[in-house]
Amino acid sequence: MNAPRTSPPRAPRRPRTWRFYAVLALGFAALGGGGFAVWKKFLRDANPRELYQIATVERGNLQDVVTATGSVQPRNYVDVGAQVSGQLKKLHVEVGSVVQSGDLLAEIDPTVLKATVDARRAGLRNQRATLKSNEAQLVLATLQYNRQKNLAAADATTGEALQVAEATMRTAQAQIEAVKAQIEQTESTLRADEATLNYARIYSPISGTVISVTARQGQTLNTNQSAPTLMRVADLSTMTVQTQVSEAEISKLRLGMEVYFTTLGSQGRRWYGRLRKVEPTPTVSNNVVLYNALFDVPNTNQALMPSMTTQVFFVAASAENALTVPAAALAMTKSQGRRRERGAADGGARGASAPGPATSSTAAAAPASAPASDPRGRFASMTPEERQAMRERRKARGGEPVNAAAAASAATSSPVAGDSTAGFSNTPRAPAKATVKVIDAKGNIEERQVELGVTTRVQAQVLSGLNEGEEVIVGLKLPPAAARGNNSGSNNPMGGMQPPGSGRGR
Repeated sequence: MNAPRTSPPRAPRRPRTWRFYAVLALGFAALGGGGFAVWKKFLRDANPRELYQIATVERGNLQDVVTATGSVQPRNYVDVGAQVSGQLKKLHVEVGSVVQSGDLLAEIDPTVLKATVDARRAGLRNQRATLKSNEAQLVLATLQYNRQKNLAAADATTGEALQVAEATMRTAQAQIEAVKAQIEQTESTLRADEATLNYARIYSPISGTVISVTARQGQTLNTNQSAPTLMRVADLSTMTVQTQVSEAEISKLRLGMEVYFTTLGSQGRRWYGRLRKVEPTPTVSNNVVLYNALFDVPNTNQALMPSMTTQVFFVAASAENALTVPAAALAMTKSQGRRRERGAADGGARGASAPGPATSSTAAAAPASAPASDPRGRFASMTPEERQAMRERRKARGGEPVNAAAAASAATSSPVAGDSTAGFSNTPRAPAKATVKVIDAKGNIEERQVELGVTTRVQAQVLSGLNEGEEVIVGLKLPPAAARGNNSGSNNPMGGMQPPGSGRGR
């Protein structure tokens, strides 16, 4: 018979030591710190300065410019050609030669031309000898006529003999007149032949530099079909820059306005001039309408060469040491009068691609038949009557808010003098008005109205309403993931924007 199993005796439970309670306290502390971090990051109200992109009101120089590309050409140049046919016997210059007016440039073989002149001179001498013979015949015929007339008075000759003598005298006189006319004709032809002979020696018509030579020594020139061009002589002391400005920007140009340009490889050097001429005849390329704008610049050190490519900037308005803010910080208010007309009309053309807030769509004021996605093309394709009708409609409705940068820029720009469709006026316009959101160091936000002066697509001049050093809201800060995916760095517009968490108290 088996004995019953017995359980081993249990060890007595040891009391919990202070180490256990210390580990437990540390665990609760860690959980509390993590919770506080989560609350701080996700649950507490965010500081407004952390939600917005902020810019400081600073002083700087500002220019509202119209950009275009162009090329440099001599203002005064002459294409030197040949007026006679023949072999180009000698070239006395080459590309780069500096010549004065009247200098010999080239010679054409004059052999045939000299022979023609010699033959003409020999013929002239023959005609002059014939004239002397006819003059002697006239003297004899005159004597015979006078003798017959005396005999007729004494009734010693017949009337027929007198008539024959008179006819002979008149015939001699007529022959003299004919020979004189032939001599005049020959002299005239001789002068033309001598001039043609002189054309075999080609002289410079102006003082300047030979910038191109298109003929070669020994080449045979044929002027019967067209006048061949031998070279081009240009005065490089004054250069003309020919630029092509689009029809959307041409209304902002005015004669005499300041303009400057740079060239490739000039290392930022600027040349300055004044707008001299806007050609009325456009150049149409790929359905793009461009107008030629010309201005002159001195070239005393010969740094500018023909056909250089230029980047041109027409200064429509400028301000120095002005208070400036980013254009994206502006929200335009309702405008009045001319500003509303130009701002609404030109704001679509200029502000379509400009950064910054748009408190209302420019397409809202467009005709129903025009596509709202292309305000630049829509306005540029209108006739002058349609543009004026659109301005009148906006005036009657009281105007809509438009992009601040575009409206202020339209207010400071001036059209070309004499453009009846651009509404040119010498009456100064009232400054444009806009609103900005000012934020202080504690995050308090204040909406403030400002007056604008010169405005570009990037910055705007503040005439009143802000002080240097104040900070304004430009846009919302992008989340980190969105910021990494958006390389353009564009700001969110301010108009009508409500920041996240704006309903909670700060």
